[in-house]
Amino acid sequence: MPKVHLLDYVAGNIRSLVNAIEKCGYEVEWIKSPEDVKTADKIILPGVGHFGHCLKSLSDAGYLPAIHDHISAGKPFFGICVGLQALFSGSEEAPSVPGLDLISTSLRRFSPSNADGSRKSVPCIGWNDASTLHHESSSAKDEGGLGKSFYGLNPSSKYYYVHSYFAPYAPGHLESQGWTVATARYGDERYVGAIGRENIFATQFHPEKSGAAGLRVIKAFLDGGMWSDALLTSLPGTNLPPSFVANGASSSGGSMNGLTRRIIACLDVRTNDAGDLVVTKGDQYDVREKSEGGNVRNLGKPVDMARKYYTQGADEVTFLNITSFRDCPITDLPMLEILRRTSETVFVPLTIGGGIRDMVDPATGKEVSALDVAKLYFASGADKVSIGSDAVLAAEEYWANGGRGNGKSGIETISAAYGAQAVVVSVDPKRVYVSDPSELEGKKKHRVIKTGDKDEQGREYVWFACTIKGGREVRDLDVVQLVTACEAMGAGEILLNAIDRDGSNRGYDLELIALVKSVVNIPVIASSGAGRPAHFDEVFRQTDVDAALGAGMFHRGEYTVAQVKEHLGQAGLLVRPFEEFEP
Repeated sequence: MPKVHLLDYVAGNIRSLVNAIEKCGYEVEWIKSPEDVKTADKIILPGVGHFGHCLKSLSDAGYLPAIHDHISAGKPFFGICVGLQALFSGSEEAPSVPGLDLISTSLRRFSPSNADGSRKSVPCIGWNDASTLHHESSSAKDEGGLGKSFYGLNPSSKYYYVHSYFAPYAPGHLESQGWTVATARYGDERYVGAIGRENIFATQFHPEKSGAAGLRVIKAFLDGGMWSDALLTSLPGTNLPPSFVANGASSSGGSMNGLTRRIIACLDVRTNDAGDLVVTKGDQYDVREKSEGGNVRNLGKPVDMARKYYTQGADEVTFLNITSFRDCPITDLPMLEILRRTSETVFVPLTIGGGIRDMVDPATGKEVSALDVAKLYFASGADKVSIGSDAVLAAEEYWANGGRGNGKSGIETISAAYGAQAVVVSVDPKRVYVSDPSELEGKKKHRVIKTGDKDEQGREYVWFACTIKGGREVRDLDVVQLVTACEAMGAGEILLNAIDRDGSNRGYDLELIALVKSVVNIPVIASSGAGRPAHFDEVFRQTDVDAALGAGMFHRGEYTVAQVKEHLGQAGLLVRPFEEFEP
């Protein structure tokens, strides 16, 4: 196979990019020293996390002069995410650290609010455009112009972004310097989604996590195909035209600031009574059959089901490891193998949760940090890790310490190493009803709301108590205290479950979601209770939630991910089209 060189400065999940390159028919060779850069032809520089960490790591290892020489020699160079940001002069994220200065613009942090006062989540996580339709430069017209695809980019496609800092776009500024620019919009801020000139190409989005659309971008770079005919795409098995799905959907039901409605398929994985890892689901976390014998429900094999949801158009796949191995994930070789095998065929973000905390290796007796556990998952194909019970304990310590983290929690250490976007906090709150808020006087200041979902005793006030150990133990910490502490410690996303709705098929807990969204600026994923496509429509229209997760309704075959997206698209909500890729 033809080869491409990969420069990895230990920046997160590199396994998915390798799989994507191999899917495109190329073999990866690793750059291990600046000397290797001199002999390389095509180079890809991927990156996640901190701008300063990336540039400092490259500088300390002596790579920056070699990269400059490679580009000056006219050899192909492809930067991904922070690899794109490195091309610019600098970033607000690390003001004292210079970039490669190939593009004389500095990166800015997204504002959490738009000019009209509406809010948007930071980091920006989701599927967005990389459009060259605005392009009016003579070079674009000469080489193909409108209707042509720049490095495989298509106006009807969507691409996966996850970042807090961006390169602002001013019409004509970069084009006057010979750059071709593909843009995206997040709220009222338009920015560079992809950029290229001569032998240089870079994307702010992650092509290896952008499904078939992203694979086409990678292959176009590897094949040297700067310009090609544009393609239109649509959802398979639906009658939605691509112009409606990707570009023509109305903005009714609340704004997503340019992002599509993100649909996540979640797989609870554990060992069954025969010792096999299976996908399971239950009511309020009880995964055993109600019949005599009470065997663990077996709804399918994890790798096969993840692949099925990917081909149905799932925007992300989440594995929640609820097996007994969660007590020591470093010995959980079957779960690591599931991640490795899934990442070979599923080219959307993968999240893994379960047991990510400090522990002791039973084989050696040595202490293993939550960061070390996360590294193991990232190396096996995960893009994000989800922290549950350990986040509750860290939040309790955070408030006991006067609203300060100690720098040692899993949230803080993983976020510092890989960026906030790599850390999801999985929250399992449970409703606690009271007749009147005064009942809580003298106790911790729990956030009480008046609910429209009264309990059997007619009580209409409720606070949401956090739980640990799979919902089996309730703590004296409310959901507002938990999520605000986790955001402050460096979490990049909240996976908001609802024990009271789990397995109920009654729809999401809209009151809980609205409460959490009102107190954090990071993205929130709605979970628990979805039983039909209308529930996804309801949660997107009635709350500002950033994504919605489904499990049982998909596992039981009652509805497919594609049917949910078709329902949303027909209702006028923007969804990502699914596309096929043929290498």
